[in-house]
Amino acid sequence: MEETALRNMTLGQRLDQTIAKYPDNGAIVYVDRDLRLTYRQFGEVVDQMAKGLMALGVQKGEKVAVWANNVPHWVTLQFATAKIGAVLLTVNTHYKIAELTYLLQQSESENLFIVDGFRDTDYLATVYELLPELRSQPRGYLKSAKFPHLKRVFFLGQEKHRGFYSLAEVMGMADMVSEQDYQARQATLDPGEVVNMQYTSGTTGFPKGVMLTHTNIGENGYYIGYNQNLGPKDRICLPVPLFHCFGCVLGVMAAVNHGSTLVILEDFDPVAAMTAVETEGCTALYGVPTMFIAILEHKLFPKFDFSTLRTGIMAGSPCPVRVMQQVMQQMFMSEVTIVYGLTETSPGMTQTRVEDDIRRKTETVGRAMPFVEVRVVDPETNQPLPVGQTGEVCCRGYNVMKGYYKNPEATAKAIDQEGWLHSGDLGVLDEDGYLAITGRHKDMIIRGGENVYPREIEEFLYRMEGISDVQVVGVPSRKYGEEVGAFIIRKPGSTISEEDVRDFCRGQISRYKIPRYVSFVEAYPITASGKIQKYKLRDMSAELFPEA
Repeated sequence: MEETALRNMTLGQRLDQTIAKYPDNGAIVYVDRDLRLTYRQFGEVVDQMAKGLMALGVQKGEKVAVWANNVPHWVTLQFATAKIGAVLLTVNTHYKIAELTYLLQQSESENLFIVDGFRDTDYLATVYELLPELRSQPRGYLKSAKFPHLKRVFFLGQEKHRGFYSLAEVMGMADMVSEQDYQARQATLDPGEVVNMQYTSGTTGFPKGVMLTHTNIGENGYYIGYNQNLGPKDRICLPVPLFHCFGCVLGVMAAVNHGSTLVILEDFDPVAAMTAVETEGCTALYGVPTMFIAILEHKLFPKFDFSTLRTGIMAGSPCPVRVMQQVMQQMFMSEVTIVYGLTETSPGMTQTRVEDDIRRKTETVGRAMPFVEVRVVDPETNQPLPVGQTGEVCCRGYNVMKGYYKNPEATAKAIDQEGWLHSGDLGVLDEDGYLAITGRHKDMIIRGGENVYPREIEEFLYRMEGISDVQVVGVPSRKYGEEVGAFIIRKPGSTISEEDVRDFCRGQISRYKIPRYVSFVEAYPITASGKIQKYKLRDMSAELFPEA
């Protein structure tokens, strides 16, 4: 495939272009409820919702927060807001009341869509607690001292709740907006305007609102799909959260740009994912490594047919070699790709290509996306480093965010005067431009002056029988500054001990890299998007090993 030029299009224009090309191709599928929409049907529903929002007074530039898992019409809302120039603000499904309060206040959001709840959090009860005015004030006239910018609250479903507009009511309002007014609104839009806001997951600090434009996520989605050779015959099984860039950009925007079908799961479940792949003949599957491990190790795995799979994306954390081998051989995903990036880079910065070998797909995170520059610099001097030297990974191009909302200081710290986004991650480039991530700058362990890269030790320990997963972090040490600590999930039936782990390392890796501390755990603390929160493991290690 030849790399084509960047396109100056809004998300609405991209969707309309695909509808014109592939009107009868499948757009959205929910297997569990047999919900199916062609691109023509999807476009009609998007326009209906967009007009309904306009009728209710949603203006260009208003934020529309959505606090929901992957329910039907989440993706409808993504494009409906884009078509009227509103900004979709995606809310982490794991948020609790304090986090939601912070997000709504810091973002100055004017609108909020929710579902009834997710896992152990009752969203309705939470919102009523924050906004008791909903029970007494008429809809459309919300006045909240705590949230002065908030104007409207919606329920992303058919049920009616006091103070909320239901989805049916939004759709029913569409007739109040003429096609002429609808098109006039769209004519005011510019691809360089903000269309999406996502709050960083907070694995290293307080969440910041990342402002992403039509060009940011539209182009990134196009090239993510381009690098997988996606087309109208592809069917993507998407079990990752839509509130995260992995879902709404790598998944949704890749599919829409190339006329592919999205087979969406409301939540990840290994059996549901395997069922979707088999029954829908999916050609691509997305997930973080832990999702693929859950599928591969499930007792029902041998009973499912994965032969239609070809490609997909694995991202979020490094993939162990043995897992990649199983994915490529037992799940037939020989053209699976690895994507690396940040929310601040829309998110794809680098990606492996379908033709890359298994070494590239496990030892690197690929090479720069088309029309994106990636370099490695000295964290102290900001000077570019030669091939083979480890430094901070930086990125420049169309995919760099517009900035952090209401936070110019953090924006200036993240993006330098030459337009380079500083990732905070450590990496090394090879002579062919492939990037290997060696750890976050904060993840690097410095033991007695020796730099230890957790990824290297994790990859080594994955070879040990009895280990299902391993995460390596620095444990505070009075003597050495830091010691190496390993948090290990055993395979079912395994009885390996701490000393067994150290014995496996002796003579194989440098002594200072051998984990001084080993802890066996059932699971890791993770963000809702599946990223392992290493800072929490570091906090745990300080409590578990105080004698260090």
